[in-house]
Amino acid sequence: MVPRPEVDEREARRVAEQSRDTRWDQPSFAKELYLGRFRPEILQNHLAPDSDPDEGGAAFLGRLREVLAGIDGAAIERAAKVPQDALDALAQAGAFGMKIPTEYGGAGLGQVYYNRALMLVGTVSPALGALLSAHQSIGVPEPVRQFGTEEQKARFLPRCAAGEISAFLLTEPDVGSDPARLHLRATPDEDGNYVLDGSKLWATNGSIADLLVVLGRVPEQDGHPGGITAFVVEADSPGITIERRNAFMGLRGLENSLTRFSNVVVPAANMLGQEGRGLKIALSTLTTGRLSIPAMCVAASKWSLKIGREWARERVQWGRPVGEHAAVAHRIAFMATNTYAQEAVLELTSRLADADRADVRIEAALAKLFTSERAWLIADHLVQIRGGRGYETADSLQARGERAAPVEQVLRDLRINRIFEGSTEIMHLLIARDAVDTHLSVAGDIIDPDAAGQDKARAAVRAAGFYAAWLPGLLAGQGMVPGSYADFGPLARHLRFIERASRRLARSTFYGMARWQGGLEHKQGFLGRVVDIGAELLAMTAVCLRARTQQEDGSAPNSARLAASYCRQARRTVARLFHDLWINTDASDEQTARAVLRGDLNWLEAGILDPSENTGPWIAPDEALR
Repeated sequence: MVPRPEVDEREARRVAEQSRDTRWDQPSFAKELYLGRFRPEILQNHLAPDSDPDEGGAAFLGRLREVLAGIDGAAIERAAKVPQDALDALAQAGAFGMKIPTEYGGAGLGQVYYNRALMLVGTVSPALGALLSAHQSIGVPEPVRQFGTEEQKARFLPRCAAGEISAFLLTEPDVGSDPARLHLRATPDEDGNYVLDGSKLWATNGSIADLLVVLGRVPEQDGHPGGITAFVVEADSPGITIERRNAFMGLRGLENSLTRFSNVVVPAANMLGQEGRGLKIALSTLTTGRLSIPAMCVAASKWSLKIGREWARERVQWGRPVGEHAAVAHRIAFMATNTYAQEAVLELTSRLADADRADVRIEAALAKLFTSERAWLIADHLVQIRGGRGYETADSLQARGERAAPVEQVLRDLRINRIFEGSTEIMHLLIARDAVDTHLSVAGDIIDPDAAGQDKARAAVRAAGFYAAWLPGLLAGQGMVPGSYADFGPLARHLRFIERASRRLARSTFYGMARWQGGLEHKQGFLGRVVDIGAELLAMTAVCLRARTQQEDGSAPNSARLAASYCRQARRTVARLFHDLWINTDASDEQTARAVLRGDLNWLEAGILDPSENTGPWIAPDEALR
């Protein structure tokens, strides 16, 4: 058994920081927003219909619809398995190569039509959507397309486009969002190959994959700089064992494995990029890969809205359809406005990714965070509107002669999206780090306890120059001019609010840095609210831009009214978050949590039985997984 590296907080932070892309070569709307500079012009040119880069996208969606019409999502849920004939049909339609360039046998879709395809698939079977997404959003196709050599592209991409399934293996039994603890070893041998030893947990598609992207730690030695490195691995290589297929509360058809590597030989030609660049490759892949989750969330929200609307008109209580009762109407309004906001954010970020003229790393992360949280709330509202039928399974409903609407399944299936590819808590921290990147680049050494005196002095000079120019710009802006953004019509007042709120958010972030300095990274409640305010402002911007476009082309009646309704809700949310930045229960909550963890409040748990006791350790040691 290879010893797991001992990693303290400082080392974990260093590894995470080294894996970040610190360059900002292209403009970023969200980064500017957090700096108090509202710049909708970065976004506006990418929303017009004629900016659609995929002429064949609509035709592909038509073919995909035909295939999906023959796939029984309910059967997948019952059997907890995607049948091979469904996979074969999807492969024949090109669904496994949607984002792969045409020269390698793929459909060559951009992010917009890829997401629309996932929405279609997800409404038939979210498990099938997760399979296709994991295969090409983070599996072999995307990292090879971005970072592979020409030889690697020619060798692997046609296979993936033809239907060979891929998986991405990063997580380990004791490693989640802390890659510094990564355990799997990739040891160079005398023949120039690498030998993999270790285990990977929660590998989506891992139990049926043909190709794997595996991240392992190369030891530092002569001729090898070492570090976390990415490899493409043939899944049938000797020494690879699927220990088990994992089962979950939702996505019952998901093929997710615990995979063990024992003396698995991988040719050096299968290394992606360079030694030590594995995390950078993984994070870069995730930038646009994360947009597959918003696509699935938007699909679930649209379906939930449809079911909620139809049921609220059909079900009568006290002489009126339940949707006409105010308590239910409020839920339906939330579902409609937030479905629209999610789709606006998804379309906007997808078009930005396709245009490749803006840095979308923060926008993509915000889209994942925003849509995963809102879709969950929408599904919860649907369960409540459906009442007992919302809690009943589709099979049970159908067995007694009613429509088989799988509402409880949607709730179960959606829950993982708040954890997949970065939990909500981790996303808050990742986005916050990028949001304050400019501040840390000019003043980081001032608050860094490890910085030398001369570094602090240089940082003080840089900071003085930056803040002398930046802070005055936060005092006034277009949001204070009544006629600003007049081309948005009635929505202009919401754009003015966004501009004012952006400057206020930047001032608040600066006050937080001044108050807590190096301790700001531990103020996770504060940072989370900063991020959430930015997410709301991004969503408000997206709905206003989308509504204006739809009004101009006539594609969506009443879109401006729907956008205004969402913006009114969002403004209340933003006001609450600003209030909670400074007036909150964070300190007392953290004290209570420490008391719980110390065991001071164990008396609160009296009077129950815990059937899970003595069933196994919280994290199984490697020897128990063999």
